[in-house]
Amino acid sequence: MSSVPAADAASSRLISAYRGVRPDVTPVWFMRQAGRSLPEYRELRAQHAERDMLSISLDPELATEITLQPVRRHGVDAAILYSDIVIPPRLAGVDVEIVSGRGPVFAKPVRTAADVAALPTLTMEQLAPITAGVRRTIEGLAAIGDGTTPLIGFAGAPFTVAAYLVEGGPSREHLAARTLMHADPDAWRALMDWAADASGLFLRAQVLAGASAVQLFDSWAGSLSLADYVAHVAPASARALSHIADLDVPKVHFGVGTGELLPAMRDIGVDVVGIDWRLPLDEGVRRLGGTVPVQGNINPALLAAPWPVLEAHVRDVLRRGEAAPTHVLNLGHGVPTETDPAVLTRIVELVRSIHIDRPAEPGR
Repeated sequence: MSSVPAADAASSRLISAYRGVRPDVTPVWFMRQAGRSLPEYRELRAQHAERDMLSISLDPELATEITLQPVRRHGVDAAILYSDIVIPPRLAGVDVEIVSGRGPVFAKPVRTAADVAALPTLTMEQLAPITAGVRRTIEGLAAIGDGTTPLIGFAGAPFTVAAYLVEGGPSREHLAARTLMHADPDAWRALMDWAADASGLFLRAQVLAGASAVQLFDSWAGSLSLADYVAHVAPASARALSHIADLDVPKVHFGVGTGELLPAMRDIGVDVVGIDWRLPLDEGVRRLGGTVPVQGNINPALLAAPWPVLEAHVRDVLRRGEAAPTHVLNLGHGVPTETDPAVLTRIVELVRSIHIDRPAEPGR
């Protein structure tokens, strides 16, 4: 099986920026751009009210439609697959559901070595619904605009997936996960290896089906010290990415509250580092040594602010992004549910109006 990228997606603004080539306009897309902020999404969900989010994610036709909605509406520079980081455990056979108002909830938390040993192994065959959805999405993207919009595949980083498994659901402090890390390091390492292989296979399936880039989300890594991240988490994140080491796609790593971890997150073997809103973008660039493309970092709270306030913030983020080799504009986390979609479209229009003076090529 070989990778089948979208037509000319490799030369798109987004992929060029991810590869360190600054385009004439800063690429822009939004995390969680597909979903609850869009009226067309809410209408689709109402039509399928009997189905939960995970089952819809595993329906290639519906997942494709939801993935394409923000590309049609906002004209963003990338689609990102409508799915969830707990899809790999779900497909492997782990009992998990999305509870409204809470998030992923596991029927049986994983707290011991025996619990880890009992986890089922994910196979590529079980990922068939994802492969079908990606291929269908690639076909849909080819029919929008100039047909070059790339699809970003994604997966949860091993720590975030493991934290959900240990806690049994969302947690603020992830105390049970961090306790297991130190109380039973062998069980922890086995759990992280399991999560790394599940997420890595999830990424591989998406890239082989046509995704042009991938993003590894570590939503809960901000709860870790740098020492714990380096010793107990980074090796598993690198293991997840090893599953696509033979596939030529840019790799993005993003975490929430990870300003102190940025260099270590880069060093697992990624091409781009996402920076959340807590850290000025140019400070993040400085911490990364100024050598790696960055993504971010509009404060999601400002999406509801008066336009002059939001516009000034977006322009400031773009200015700070000039400190990096290249910059992809995004949010410092996901689109809030109550966001007015017209605001996102207006941001895209603003960014497109600001052209970048690229450095002259050598010898010119």
